[in-house]
Amino acid sequence: MPARVMEVVVRGGLAPSLIAALDGFAIDTAGSGLTSITGPVTDQAMLFGLLGMLDEVHIEVVSVNPRQDA
Repeated sequence: MPARVMEVVVRGGLAPSLIAALDGFAIDTAGSGLTSITGPVTDQAMLFGLLGMLDEVHIEVVSVNPRQDA
């Protein structure tokens, strides 16, 4: 099954070390105080791993969205 492009929206910015750990994902910080993390997710385990990593560093996840336009 091919990877599906997902967007994870979080509150606030991300530290440079976390951005480096998200290699392969596009990071976009909006002026609204939200940051979008967009990239390929191969399966549910990978998505849970990404969400778990954000939880471990106390990053608040606002939404998780499949990207239809990718």
